[in-house]
Amino acid sequence: MIKQFIFFSVMVFAVTSSAAQERFFPTIKVEFEKTTAVRQLMKDLQEGNSWYEQNKERYPVSMLNYYEFTGDTTRSIYQPGKDVPIDPRVWYRPVGDKNIVYSDYKKGVSISQKPVFEETFLVEDSLLKIKWKITGDLRNIAGYDCRKAVGVLNDSIAIFAFYSEELLVNGGPEGIQGLPGMILGVGIPRLHATWFATKVEVFDVKMNKVNPVTKGKKLNRSAMIKALEPISKQWGTYGSKLLINFII
Repeated sequence: MIKQFIFFSVMVFAVTSSAAQERFFPTIKVEFEKTTAVRQLMKDLQEGNSWYEQNKERYPVSMLNYYEFTGDTTRSIYQPGKDVPIDPRVWYRPVGDKNIVYSDYKKGVSISQKPVFEETFLVEDSLLKIKWKITGDLRNIAGYDCRKAVGVLNDSIAIFAFYSEELLVNGGPEGIQGLPGMILGVGIPRLHATWFATKVEVFDVKMNKVNPVTKGKKLNRSAMIKALEPISKQWGTYGSKLLINFII
């Protein structure tokens, strides 16, 4: 009888301890570090152009940008974080680095502020429709175990993502979302860019400043792309490839 009692007590303790270790957080703040492989990007954009080979040393090998994501299960905002000084001597400036994305998960709507040269667009549309396939690959990011998913946007843009089920917000960097947990890592091969969480806060996260952006020329996603077509032509033959920065 005593042995049975001891065995039962041990089993209860084990189950309780296991349950206690499972953490689920509905409100979070995340710092993202975006890395752009600039030389690889420019080589791809100027494929077959000897001008790149002659001038590639003028481009940085890579460039970092930082962003902050704050949200809960109903809404979130993604916006530029701490500044990173840019060497004025280099021949590259980030594209789409000032995007602000507000997402309303209940209504299925996003409102994004996207500065493009002297123009600022306020894009209101449905959340991006990404076709996801969840895999068995795992990776730890910023202290959270994440599962890998492979997505396709607009039938042509490949996206690799890692999400954590412990974080109950179904969002991610830029407008990338739609997985059963918070996306802490993203890679978009066509942009030669990755976003990875460097810091995650889950306690005392303030949501009072998570509100839709309001400034800019109002239009939907399709109208924005149409408005950008004349501008993209000014960027040369690779202008259309850079439009992805304003679609995501």
